[in-house]
Amino acid sequence: MSVALVVVVLMCATTGLALVAKRIDVPFPVAFVLGGAALAFIPHLPPVHLDPNWIFLLVLPPLLFSGGWSTDYVEFKRNRRAIGLLAIGLVVFTTVIVAAVAHALLPALTWPLAFVLGAVVAPPDAVAAEAILQKLAVPRRIAAILSGESLVNDATALVFYRFAIAAVAYGTFSFAQAGLAFVVVSIGGIAVGLAIAFGFELVMKFLSRKRLDDPTISNAILLIAPFASYLPAEAMHVSGVLAAVTAGMYLGRRSAHFWDSETRLIGGAVWEVMLFLLNGFVFVVIGLQLPQIVSGLSNAPWHYITAAVVVSLVVILIRPVWIFPATYLPRLFSKKLRDADPSPDWRAVVVVSWAGMRGIVSLAAALAIPLVGAGHADLGEARNEILFVTFCVIFATLIVQGFTLAPMINALGVAESSSRVKAETEVRIRALEAGIEELHAQERHFDSALEWETVGRLLGEYAQRIEHLRGHLSAEDGEEEPVENTIDHRLQKAALDAERTKIKELRADGKIPDDVFRNIQYDLDLADVRLT
Repeated sequence: MSVALVVVVLMCATTGLALVAKRIDVPFPVAFVLGGAALAFIPHLPPVHLDPNWIFLLVLPPLLFSGGWSTDYVEFKRNRRAIGLLAIGLVVFTTVIVAAVAHALLPALTWPLAFVLGAVVAPPDAVAAEAILQKLAVPRRIAAILSGESLVNDATALVFYRFAIAAVAYGTFSFAQAGLAFVVVSIGGIAVGLAIAFGFELVMKFLSRKRLDDPTISNAILLIAPFASYLPAEAMHVSGVLAAVTAGMYLGRRSAHFWDSETRLIGGAVWEVMLFLLNGFVFVVIGLQLPQIVSGLSNAPWHYITAAVVVSLVVILIRPVWIFPATYLPRLFSKKLRDADPSPDWRAVVVVSWAGMRGIVSLAAALAIPLVGAGHADLGEARNEILFVTFCVIFATLIVQGFTLAPMINALGVAESSSRVKAETEVRIRALEAGIEELHAQERHFDSALEWETVGRLLGEYAQRIEHLRGHLSAEDGEEEPVENTIDHRLQKAALDAERTKIKELRADGKIPDDVFRNIQYDLDLADVRLT
């Protein structure tokens, strides 16, 4: 089967599985992995090989960049202590415990290889976390902690992974060197990400000043940014992960200063589709790897299932074992910390403890393990064992935690969809009020009746939009939404539908060309979206 045909088949599978996931209301990654595993057993289906370099160089940068772009910097900074305890402390703790358990259960795994497995399965996956959390109305702090952890922890795990691989290849390992390398690699990655992002901002502003900016060109430039930050960082042997995340956070924070509204609208659509396809490819391909991984085992799979189940349980259970003491013990002994950051509700801690899905980074790291170790030792059997256990951990965390996370959040009552919508509506009202104040400020410069007539019309529109939003707030507070809001909404929708019908008739009669039709349709669509 040609590469092009494989890509088309995977796109079809991704779309079909997404429809199934939407129908039965399960997170996309769960449906993708299960669907990929089911597809793998179709007779005569050619094997789909997952190249780890393809993942690290082509897939990971845009996913990490997007995660950084959507990260709330203020919340990230506010929760940096919790994020650090998870992204550094928990990763190291998980690596050590998993290494000890794996070394005891799988004799083929020497201590260096056991640490390789520990580093491979230690970090929860940014892709899985984002894909699942975006469907759930979790409180902002929980979302910020989980997103921040999943974006930073890969850097910690990959540093220890590289040192463990070096120990496998050369027979030496040093925790002190690994710790120092983590500091250097992290600072270097952040510095490279900031430098590249600042350069991109200068380019965008230059294009804007010279009136050379264009929504298509600007978004094409932005698509380069993840790779322009990740690849130089990796070439300099610092963290490409943190470089891509940092560049995304910086440009996401600064984009309002150099992008216009049309660029943002087009960019949002482009990235949404691209990330959906990348997520789908990644998780479907994970499922497709199962037959190849099983066929690489020297003994019957049942020989390794016990070890895989035990390691999966350790990975799942070690998270609450770390998080609960790390959350409450420091506050128990530090009044300063209690005053600055009171103890969170236990239900929020439970949610954070249960959101530890593993994903593509773990599998790509396992696939990158060399076949030959120190002294030209054959690592084939040990490598296959690590691959099998890694796949089982990914599968178990995605299925067990991915399936149960949403019901757990609903059962614990920590969802805040209504309060989030209310806060957003209040911000919209404040923005509209600022617009009214500016219109009034402009009145002192008027010197014609036309200006007064225009500002009167605009003030009426702004006032009507504010009343419409306040009606939504009243409905959320249990009051009945004003009848005029419903009538206004219905009439505007009817008018927009009539406009849309008319331009379709004009195009069908050949009275307007397609480009004119699409331009008018675009404006009507924007107006329609504003009503929802």
